[in-house]
Amino acid sequence: MNLTKEQMSKFEKLGIGSWSELALIIPHSYEDFRLHDKLQIHMPQLIDATVESVSRSPNSIQVTFFAHNFGHQIQGVLFRPKAYMMHQFQVGERDYYYGMIECKIGQCTMSMPRKVTNIGAISPKYKSALRSDVMRRFVFNNLTSENLKEEGLNSEVINEVLKLHFPEDKLLERFELSQDSLHALKYIELFSYMKILAGKRRYFKPLACGSSDYVAWAKSLPFRLTEEQIKSVEEIKSDLAKDVAAKRMVVGDVGSGKTMVILASAVMMMPKRSILMAPTTILANQLFEEAEKYIPHAKCVLVTNKTKKVDLSEFDFIIGTHALLYRELPLAELVMVDEQHRFGTAQRNMLEKLVSSGEKKPHFLQFSATPIPRTQAMIETAHIDVSLITSTPFKKDITSKVIHKADFKDLLQHIKSEVAKNNQVLLVYPLVEQSEVLDYQSISEARSYWENSFENVYVTHGKDKDKEEVLLDFREKGSVLIATTVVEVGISLPRLSTVVIVGAERLGLSSLHQLRGRVSRTGLKGYCYLYTNQKSSQRLEEFVHTTSGFDIANLDLKFRKSGDLLKGTNQSGSQFKWVDLAEDAKIVSDVKKDLKII
Repeated sequence: MNLTKEQMSKFEKLGIGSWSELALIIPHSYEDFRLHDKLQIHMPQLIDATVESVSRSPNSIQVTFFAHNFGHQIQGVLFRPKAYMMHQFQVGERDYYYGMIECKIGQCTMSMPRKVTNIGAISPKYKSALRSDVMRRFVFNNLTSENLKEEGLNSEVINEVLKLHFPEDKLLERFELSQDSLHALKYIELFSYMKILAGKRRYFKPLACGSSDYVAWAKSLPFRLTEEQIKSVEEIKSDLAKDVAAKRMVVGDVGSGKTMVILASAVMMMPKRSILMAPTTILANQLFEEAEKYIPHAKCVLVTNKTKKVDLSEFDFIIGTHALLYRELPLAELVMVDEQHRFGTAQRNMLEKLVSSGEKKPHFLQFSATPIPRTQAMIETAHIDVSLITSTPFKKDITSKVIHKADFKDLLQHIKSEVAKNNQVLLVYPLVEQSEVLDYQSISEARSYWENSFENVYVTHGKDKDKEEVLLDFREKGSVLIATTVVEVGISLPRLSTVVIVGAERLGLSSLHQLRGRVSRTGLKGYCYLYTNQKSSQRLEEFVHTTSGFDIANLDLKFRKSGDLLKGTNQSGSQFKWVDLAEDAKIVSDVKKDLKII
């Protein structure tokens, strides 16, 4: 796209990078400069008029017009006029004037009349960083079918969006978009967005090409992999065989068995080396224990802040926290990051760079337990391959319920009976310290009640330096854990049967789902109670009847627009003005085909 200096400066002011994006800045209203012979009240209108008299008072100008197209007088009024406005109205002069028409008891007025020249046109009005007339000229001179075609848009979409900028006859008075116009805007928005995403994708030669077979290993496991686990592993296998370094994100619901996909990937890479980075010591430890248990033939090592310096080049599979970033790392042909959203992009890139060699890169797999809407996953495929694991190896049996103050007695009874069965209970509070603003108890206010009512009560929160030790201790010896959302991801608690979330309406549905996913990890009967002071909440009621994380992600979209995928900053409030991720999967699919993104 060859832009002139002037066009470039306008693009910068508008914050756009293509003609498609200019097409998306549609008019907010139109001015109808066609001459009509019927008076339209409460609407701006054009008159062909002779000025009969002009008078001035301190705060206004009064102009008497004779409107030839209506055959009667109209009184024009300009409030707080500027000096130049006086010169627009000369007695005896006939011209075209435009303004808002109102009629009361036989008297018609036109407020703020102004002279116009482009008679017969329907003129769009824009709200943008450019002045409206400058924007209008810029669109008029540059937004052409040729420019949009050159960017890859199809004729149907182009014609539909150009109608909005250059309406021919039908004026959109009450500005409502037709279904066709709305479809065109959604299509162009996705097209521009996914084109940028695709442009961000870089292809590198891999450090190693080809993979070992995983089937014999899978058969040796004491359980069978689910169909979706196998599908993800097969997709990774095909990635490893290509002459391009893999970039794949594996998104699985809580408890969907992503760990086995991680281990299968390490098995396929052998005898070449794999590195896995996890966000917490607890998680790294758990993954290391699973690797030792299920890949006994691999030489595995765990690297945390507490690990003594060892020669890491002796190991096939290196598992660690971000402590890995500060170690001398040997070349690794496969790099994996678990709970990828917990690391910054810079940290993920740093790990990849540490184990790259010249122009060659390791295969790179990211894993996340935060399900994203399917439509979002389809959009993501413009710059990274995506695998979704939507089912779990075993059916979880969790009863979810919204509860209020009146239910506290029953809740207490339930907690007592679970603790008596040697099961564990998690109480999630919204704050650590007391707050004036929030009418829920904080951890510091509530803990003494629970400590006096139960034995083996443990307390932790995000700022607690010892939280990992507390969680490990609780896993072995605890009955009741009082915490903030620090336990949202991480430790596996096999005996945890109940989670109570206080002030549940304050959390996003995905966070609630993550917390609910802490219970019933081993097939235990589970309970999730959402405690709220709100009399009713449609959002929470819908949540308790939805179990799939991917459906929850769609619900979250319905109640709170999705975050920004491209800039990664706008976490609530959609980056899309027209597209609805919950509804527009079909358009995403069409755009992918047209952009040739498989």
